[in-house]
Amino acid sequence: MPRHCYILRVFTRGDEGGNHLGVVTDSTGLTAESMQAIAVDLGFSETIFLEWEQGEIPRVRIFTPGTELPFAGHPLVGMAWILKQLGPGGLDAIRCRAFDVAIRLDGEGAAIDVPLDQRVRSAPEAASLAAAVHLPEPVSARWVDMPVPYLLIEAESPEIVASTTPAPEQVFQEAGADMVYLYAFASPGTVRARFFAPGHGVFEDPATGSAAVALATARQAAGEASGSLLVGQGTEIGHPSTIHLEWRDGQAGIGGTVRRDEVRWLDI
Repeated sequence: MPRHCYILRVFTRGDEGGNHLGVVTDSTGLTAESMQAIAVDLGFSETIFLEWEQGEIPRVRIFTPGTELPFAGHPLVGMAWILKQLGPGGLDAIRCRAFDVAIRLDGEGAAIDVPLDQRVRSAPEAASLAAAVHLPEPVSARWVDMPVPYLLIEAESPEIVASTTPAPEQVFQEAGADMVYLYAFASPGTVRARFFAPGHGVFEDPATGSAAVALATARQAAGEASGSLLVGQGTEIGHPSTIHLEWRDGQAGIGGTVRRDEVRWLDI
């Protein structure tokens, strides 16, 4: 049956850049296989589907071109914007497979709030893995389970992050390097970041809210109970993006501006 799909850009810089997203608000009759097929056809880093149950928090399912994810930042921020801007009113939370997410409007965009209870682990293999895929030598590295494991690699400077030429996608896959977040502090309040997820059908992502949450989780685990950062991402691939990140009291908020590009009709 025909149904519409909102095409958004999330975490834009003004009207420019951002991470493209497909938002399907009517998933009636769609199977996991058909949702995956839609995500592949759209070709964005993620597509999000809304499932309604009478009297329950609305549930969402998130698909990359390669798999379903239990949690992802920019799809949830985009869905929050759709629900808060276009309705229905009165919704303050949505449920992804990992946990419930509080939603709110935030200036020209939207934001979500999520718990910071993810596990942080040491990453002694990070240096050899980084060398294998042509990423810089880590200043520090941590695994954060989101619940999918993310490898956070801190580089020496934002210039090194920007100038890094990663190995081809096949090399990442052969090395088992998936969900890798490369970042460096540009100043006390800003971060330059890049994210690679070849095993999920996204070699380099323009803006990764879940990785920003992982960074907040790692900072909290290191003793920084609260803080805020502006995360710049996507410039290297022509999609400049900015994520607003803050954390306190065991909770992280991520948000940014959202732009609606078009509405497509899906005949499924």
